[in-house]
Amino acid sequence: MSISFKKSYRFAVKSALYITLFSTLLIAGLTYWFYELNYKFCIVFALSVYFFSFFVLQYRVERFIYRRVKKIYDDVSLLDSSTLRSQPVTTDMATLMNEVQKFAKDKKIEIETLKIREEYRREFLGNVSHELKTPLFTVQGYLLTLLDGAMNDKAIRKKYLQRAEKGVERLIYIVKDLDMITKLETGDLNLEFTEFNIVDVVQNVFDLLEMRADQKNIMLMFDRKYTKPIRVFADKERIQQVVTNLVENSIKYGKENGTTEISIEDLVNNKVIVRVNDNGEGIQKQYISRLFERFFRVDKSGARSEGGSGLGLAIVKHIIEAHDERIYVESKLEVGSEFSFTLEKTK
Repeated sequence: MSISFKKSYRFAVKSALYITLFSTLLIAGLTYWFYELNYKFCIVFALSVYFFSFFVLQYRVERFIYRRVKKIYDDVSLLDSSTLRSQPVTTDMATLMNEVQKFAKDKKIEIETLKIREEYRREFLGNVSHELKTPLFTVQGYLLTLLDGAMNDKAIRKKYLQRAEKGVERLIYIVKDLDMITKLETGDLNLEFTEFNIVDVVQNVFDLLEMRADQKNIMLMFDRKYTKPIRVFADKERIQQVVTNLVENSIKYGKENGTTEISIEDLVNNKVIVRVNDNGEGIQKQYISRLFERFFRVDKSGARSEGGSGLGLAIVKHIIEAHDERIYVESKLEVGSEFSFTLEKTK
């Protein structure tokens, strides 16, 4: 640790002045009482006592305080405080107090952040374990049944192998989504920005998910007929994935004979906002802030029965944020939900 003194002479100056005044008055009184008063002698005596007192007090007090303050710095530096390490040692108590308070505040924030991350890590590992465990045990169960003799029956063998294949597909689906989120978070997934018509992208998603929506008799629709193209500047493939995930969610949690409606509106001069509305189950207010967490599900049991990796909304959030855009959600229980996100519009 580099040591440099930030000296404060106020204490030494005042103390030396008090000692000098007392000593000078004392010697002047004694001289006047016993001898003839000599002003030159008093002035020389006063200056001598003042400077001697100043330097003795300054040196002694500074060394006394410095040893204790330096020990505080050394003790705190054991906690690897880069902030305090970079600061010179000072004997100014107010400055030291501010530095230590700032250090304590920073460490408190750091500890609280670490606690939140640790809690998130435990919950995330538990969720990953649960998501992977279900298909793994399913595949294992079918394979063990076949190995125990069921594979001699061709009908059972084919059926169990098909079910095992579905379990493996679900595992691959989860791993791919996790890999994508990791790449998005670390910036390894490069976005290819192009100009495209967002209306065509939405229509492609409708065509892709039409059969799935028909199973619940959910109508996929625009809020109006878009006769002119709305061109945006983004990664077309990733935005199509965003729209797909949002529409899939609206189907998954939508009511039978319901609707999923998409609208595209001008937000500001160079922005559009894409809204995905449904009249499904809706989401309770206390859960909205956690919707974009990985593996978070409002309905723990029902959502898993619908399939999916539990990573859809987390992927949506990361893709939109990778575009430096914003995503919003509004929902009311038993009324429906609206997910919306912004995109840059081409001129």
